[in-house]
Amino acid sequence: MEQTAIPYVFMRGGTSRGPYFNRADLPADRETLAEVLIAVLGSGHANNIDGLGGGVAVTTKVAMLSPSDDDWAEVDYFFAQVSVEDRLVDFKPTCGNILSGVGPAAIELGLVRPTGDETEVKIRAVNTGAKVLARVQTPGGAMRYDGDAEIAGVPGTAAPIALNFMGVVGSSTGAFLPTGHLHDEFDGIEVTCMDVAMPMVIARAQDFGLTGYESAAELDANTEFFARMEAVRLKAGAAMGMGDVSKSVTPKFGLLAPAKAGGTIATRYFMPWNTHPSMAVTGAQCLASCALTPGTVADGLLERPTTSPASVVLEHASGTIEVLVDFEMNNHFTLNSAGLLRTARKLADGRVYVPASVWKGR
Repeated sequence: MEQTAIPYVFMRGGTSRGPYFNRADLPADRETLAEVLIAVLGSGHANNIDGLGGGVAVTTKVAMLSPSDDDWAEVDYFFAQVSVEDRLVDFKPTCGNILSGVGPAAIELGLVRPTGDETEVKIRAVNTGAKVLARVQTPGGAMRYDGDAEIAGVPGTAAPIALNFMGVVGSSTGAFLPTGHLHDEFDGIEVTCMDVAMPMVIARAQDFGLTGYESAAELDANTEFFARMEAVRLKAGAAMGMGDVSKSVTPKFGLLAPAKAGGTIATRYFMPWNTHPSMAVTGAQCLASCALTPGTVADGLLERPTTSPASVVLEHASGTIEVLVDFEMNNHFTLNSAGLLRTARKLADGRVYVPASVWKGR
């Protein structure tokens, strides 16, 4: 079989992992690009046995990087979510965990040069238009991956990567509240539909007969809950102006409950057809914004911080994640920026091969 070789860097970004490409090394048209990414990840088999995927949604993600023509940004980050089994590629959402590796990958791919012991990388997330300032450790002008930073869902420690997200309100739908309401009701479930970094449908766990403290495995085994949740998500997606979302991973779904481990609020996040083992960076920003906004489904579940910036600690399925939120509260909640601490690690580099019948290369 004749094959096409494509250069790549394989990285863990936050609690996700996947290949990072120079966009110039991939097909220009979306249809061929989707087929190439399906072949790279091995979508179509539960174990992704014929590709680099790991058999779960957090390991079938792709980052494509290129020099940015934006006046502010240096690097454009184009994200793709590849399905595990269905041979689908969704170019609509972004991923904040994979974004954690964009700064290091841009340096590894030669798109950005280190500027000292710490390098700032200005990133535009092209899927949503969000702008992110990443600070990565580059002592002596070289990428550093070892360090003392620890994040839930990843074993051990690594060098810290500080992310500051700007321009994330209405990133997909154009509105903080895509339906125009703080509350909506679908199939008897009260929800808040919000678009901050990621469009989400957010509900109280108790309204589904859940505690909100269930493990990811317990939730994944609850097929009745998933059926009810998906029905609500489809109706909410239409009400948010997103059309038929039955084959799209957005809007995502989130559940809220009172904190029980010293955090601000307990959360569960869905991708959306299974439970996230920890928490998405984008989802964390949206859930933190919902928690801080009076009149949402978060009412009564927490004692809201009143001063900005506020530290919002979200308890999730494998620990906690802290979001530092800069906001204003006049007649309504206004998000200025959200900051998070993540880590990343280079796992491999070289060339990945796809059948020439899929793409013959440039």
